[in-house]
Amino acid sequence: MRNLSAARTPALISESPWLRSLPAACRWVLRGGEEVRAAAEGALGVGVPAQACRAGVAGERAALWLGPDEWLLIAPLTQSDLATGLERALSPWPHSLVDVSHRQAALVVHGAAAATLLASGCPLNLEAAAFPVGMCTRTMLAKAEVVLWRLGACEFRIEVWRSFAPYVSHYLAEAARGIN
Repeated sequence: MRNLSAARTPALISESPWLRSLPAACRWVLRGGEEVRAAAEGALGVGVPAQACRAGVAGERAALWLGPDEWLLIAPLTQSDLATGLERALSPWPHSLVDVSHRQAALVVHGAAAATLLASGCPLNLEAAAFPVGMCTRTMLAKAEVVLWRLGACEFRIEVWRSFAPYVSHYLAEAARGIN
């Protein structure tokens, strides 16, 4: 079997001091009811949010609320065996657990102008009062659908389909030209 780890991290021609790509990770989209959420929480070791647009984090693992019955689960690539534990914990209940590790890439936008930079192509109000640390949601960034997650006061994580990552990085580089 061919190791596709290198293919998971896109070449970001526009990487800069305010934009960086994150290493490849294991990602799953989980769908199910309350019992599925609770079982996943136990298997993942992370609080799987019941509250809209919030993220649960424990170490390098995360669970992002994407909808009333949908979460994006993220873990380091070295924890790929976590899927077996999740499947075992979820087996009693109807659910969907789909590995999207190869589909997605993660970028981090950071620095004092991070919110302003993202606002150039995102329709959300990214002021800290409206989009606080720990909040996440699906949105558009220019013409790409992304999951945007505020990690800190001046730091955002973008989960994007791998094929759109170069486009997003180029878009942000162009937008940054007008922000100083």
